[in-house]
Amino acid sequence: MRLVVAEDLALLRDGLIRLLTAYGHEVVAAVEDAPGLEAALADPGVDAAVVDVRLPPGHTDEGLRAAVAVRARRPGFPVLVLSQYVEQLYARELLASGEGAIGYLLKDRVADPADFIDSLHRVAAGGTVLDPEVVRAIIARRRESPLTRLTVREREVLGLMAEGRSNVAVAGALGVTEKAVAKHINSIFTKLDLPVDSDDHRRVRAVLAWLREG
Repeated sequence: MRLVVAEDLALLRDGLIRLLTAYGHEVVAAVEDAPGLEAALADPGVDAAVVDVRLPPGHTDEGLRAAVAVRARRPGFPVLVLSQYVEQLYARELLASGEGAIGYLLKDRVADPADFIDSLHRVAAGGTVLDPEVVRAIIARRRESPLTRLTVREREVLGLMAEGRSNVAVAGALGVTEKAVAKHINSIFTKLDLPVDSDDHRRVRAVLAWLREG
């Protein structure tokens, strides 16, 4: 993949470049501030971006705002946010289109480089990968919605789906069979009134519908 990296800390930026290159990706631009990120994302040949939330000059939410802007121009453009913070407003806006191809990981909870690369690949393939802390922050004030139709176990399954886990991983986390997980997921699709489509697409839409209720 041809990637843009936006990180203002030089040591971390260099580490990301080395890691991504080691796994066979091309970092076409590594920038340290919002103007640099906006310029890099204007390149139509870029395949995906790894961005920090807070960048110079303001150190507020420049990275997320740039990500929202590029996805407005290029719907479904893959963005993996790697940050120390959860910015709820722009995180919800980033998820609002329902297009998928979004990741939001917290820096101090990324312990395994291989897991990070796997998350990037899932995002690039159109999936959604969210740190559990991000999930909790976004849904903390969930409004009344069709989600109230879900059972406690179905909510647990959907929460694990939002973390990017496969059916096998969900089954392992809950101590149930993969068949039981598939049954719960089909029930979730029905209760959320998701029309018949590919299971992968409905999975993304179910997760995003849940997160948008924050």
